[in-house]
Amino acid sequence: MKLNVMAASCAAVLLAGLSQTATAKVDAAKAAELGGDKYTCMGAEKAGTASGIPEYSGKWVGQWPGMKAKSGYDPGPYADEKPLFTITAANMAEHADKLTEGQKALFKQYPDSYKMNVYQSHRDFGFPQFVCDTTKKNATTSEVIDGGLGITGTTGSIPFAFPQNGQEAVWNIINPPRAWSEKAVTDIAQVLANGTVSYGRNVFKTLNTGMNPTERASYTDKIAAYFYTGYQLPERDKGFVAVGYQPNNFSNDATQSWQYQPGIRRVRQAPEVCCDYPVPPFNGRTVDDDYGFNGSPERYTWKLVGKKEMLVPYHNFKVNDPALKYKDMLTPNTLNPEIVRYELHRVWVVEGELRQGMRHVYSKRRLYADEDTWLTLWADNYDARGQLYRVSYVNFFYSPQSSAFHRGVSVYHDLTARAYEAWYMVNERGNDWWQINLPLKPAEFSPQAAARGGH
Repeated sequence: MKLNVMAASCAAVLLAGLSQTATAKVDAAKAAELGGDKYTCMGAEKAGTASGIPEYSGKWVGQWPGMKAKSGYDPGPYADEKPLFTITAANMAEHADKLTEGQKALFKQYPDSYKMNVYQSHRDFGFPQFVCDTTKKNATTSEVIDGGLGITGTTGSIPFAFPQNGQEAVWNIINPPRAWSEKAVTDIAQVLANGTVSYGRNVFKTLNTGMNPTERASYTDKIAAYFYTGYQLPERDKGFVAVGYQPNNFSNDATQSWQYQPGIRRVRQAPEVCCDYPVPPFNGRTVDDDYGFNGSPERYTWKLVGKKEMLVPYHNFKVNDPALKYKDMLTPNTLNPEIVRYELHRVWVVEGELRQGMRHVYSKRRLYADEDTWLTLWADNYDARGQLYRVSYVNFFYSPQSSAFHRGVSVYHDLTARAYEAWYMVNERGNDWWQINLPLKPAEFSPQAAARGGH
């Protein structure tokens, strides 16, 4: 298959400048501690803290008491809880050590709009046995290879339960346990500084091949995931379809995409969809902003800063409630803070500094990944001047269909433009709400599928 020339060149530069990264696999005795008294099966600390982080129970997998149905919206097990306290611009200094720089910036920029309702923390959702088994296997076998552009190991869970450096940590961020497949018609909104709201809509689906609950594969296999996005709104983009795949190893491959363009009624291979490629319809986020960070790690030097207690979005079932109307959700300056739930959790802090000779609109990124799941809950991104530029967060909710947390409404703030984008909204989509872990096929993500979807 024809490779993306620019991405291949970036990889060549990176490999030329680096020796292959040596990583130390943990021994069998250390791996045996996973799922024991001290560590969860993912390597998180089981113990709670005096500050309010509870002990990990992991007692619910694929269900919880009182659950209404395995598919569709459910308010979740904590719906009746009330906030313990609320943080505003007036009292944020009291909680400064638990806030990201992006959160502090939102308080300062929108003192009358942004606030954080903080709830009791919970750690009750566990993982299917195959995830735990895979994590333990990878702990003694996975390695970073090809100058940081690939890994070895078995798919289905993170490769490094006990990360020792930034490269291992970012590969965990790229590969946390999540849905095998997802399908929905999602709405997208851009909210400008003056409160004007513009909408987009797309038919959206992905297939994460390594998360098949009944089959394991290898991180040395070619394809990690397939994607499909077909635009229905805005009118100017109607009929545009993009399909493609993301590889596991970026040393000799890159994210590939084919696009059906209604203006010419043909499918063409896109020249580059890596890294800071702006995502339509509003271009307020980059392609590697998805999930906080995804795709090739090639353009950054990654540092594992360490673990820290932070106030982060968590258990956000309510944000996806079909009873919520967009006019009530998309408030000026920020997503309506009354529908966002924050909890105190331990997170891994991982920083990426732009490599010399590499290009990206972000010179530095700071990612906050949940220790229990390795999902990126919050991301702070800096411009070429070193100034905080964009901050984003994902409102994850637990999905019984996949026995994993699933992305809900994802918010991307542009501090310079004083605007934000809200992605993956399904509240007003009716029967087009999330369908998770359906048995999708690779053919549904082919150039032929793009041509069919665009007509």
